[in-house]
Amino acid sequence: MSNRRNFIKKTAAGAAGLAVGVPAFSAKSYRNIVGANERVVMGIIGIRGRGGSLIENFSSMYGGGVEIKTLCDVDSDTFADRIKQAAANQNGKKPGTEKDMRKVFDDGDIDAVGIATPNHWHALSAIWACQAGKHVYVEKPSSHNVWEGRKMIEAARKYDRVVQVGFQNRSISNVMQAMEFLHNGGIGEVFMARGTCFKPRDSFGIAEDSAPPASLDYDMWLGPATYRPYNEKRGHYNWHWHWNTGNGDTGNQGPHQFDVARWGLGKKVHPVKVQSMGGIFGVSPKECSQETPNTQMSVFEYEDGKILEFETRGRYTGGEANTGVKIGNIFFGTEGWLEVNGSTWKAYREREEKPFAGSDMAEGSAAVGGDSSFRTAPSSGGHFANFIDGVRSGNRFDLNCDIAVGHMSSALPLIANISLRVGESLRFNGEFEKFIDNNEANMMLTRKYRAPYVVPETV
Repeated sequence: MSNRRNFIKKTAAGAAGLAVGVPAFSAKSYRNIVGANERVVMGIIGIRGRGGSLIENFSSMYGGGVEIKTLCDVDSDTFADRIKQAAANQNGKKPGTEKDMRKVFDDGDIDAVGIATPNHWHALSAIWACQAGKHVYVEKPSSHNVWEGRKMIEAARKYDRVVQVGFQNRSISNVMQAMEFLHNGGIGEVFMARGTCFKPRDSFGIAEDSAPPASLDYDMWLGPATYRPYNEKRGHYNWHWHWNTGNGDTGNQGPHQFDVARWGLGKKVHPVKVQSMGGIFGVSPKECSQETPNTQMSVFEYEDGKILEFETRGRYTGGEANTGVKIGNIFFGTEGWLEVNGSTWKAYREREEKPFAGSDMAEGSAAVGGDSSFRTAPSSGGHFANFIDGVRSGNRFDLNCDIAVGHMSSALPLIANISLRVGESLRFNGEFEKFIDNNEANMMLTRKYRAPYVVPETV
């Protein structure tokens, strides 16, 4: 242990120049770094919620050669405000609008698309984009089910497109430092990772089925999902809490922390076992149409016996660990433990109560020395700028979260939800991405697609 402590001290001075915290420049400063001669023209598909963040970040790179040409959403009610948002960052240049994403894919001027649709549309829209020769930035989870995530990888490789999944932690310097610290033995051998998603959610109520608003193309909104009559409580944002379109908070906020947990464990394979349990507590089914649990515990075991656990708490709760982690991660090693709370991390040695390394400490700025497999954080624009760099190079290895990486992390909450729904502990064959001796669970690895919105067997 003393050798490791000395190594940290020796490497601290050499790492004093490393970036600490979030990327050093705002997205807007990107225009001063990248030449406009490598112009990237984009379309943004799905412009509510996270779509607004994609619009803000990509349009802020306008002076650096990135232009949002088209905004696409099945609900035209969103267009006016989002046009203003993009134009404000594009020297007044307004993007056009489309309701049908296929028209965006048909536009030869568009090089890349950002996808922030509901989860059930992620895979098919990304596959269509790759088939049309577009590069793709897709929000998490990368897919609504495991099978279609594999099809996304196949499409990206077949059409040689770069596909980035929106796990932004992969491009935050402090989180990257924490991961390097773990992988280089900062707390010994990491044998367990824990992810937390503590987000109190109030009931959103219940309503009768009704006609969709005139601004909404409801058939296109449903897309690949099983047909259900329109209901405002299953629509905008509330789609997260219904199995037909969403994956609950375990598959909503959760994927970010699942990704960090898997990353910290250093696992590039699927687990061999999964067990998940939970339910809806404190909310009456007579008063809310929610189907997904608001409280859920999931545990995964890898072939070498290492453990990944994840907890979703949708009711009232405090945080965990010394920094009160609510949305974050805790790692346990043979010589200590480490917590990641947002973009802040702290490491503790054995039973000591004070951290010996962390993002706000001199020692913490130098992840334990040795060969590193991590690139530095993007100098500007974070994860979005990293995607643009990948588009310009055409090299998927320039991405901080290629679709294959995003799929491995997205699969964790997806198989956890299957264990929850079948009510059993499940064994998983990662090579074939199938459960062992459980046909009911295997049927949930994919879905029946509603024509013509079908994820193809052969992409």
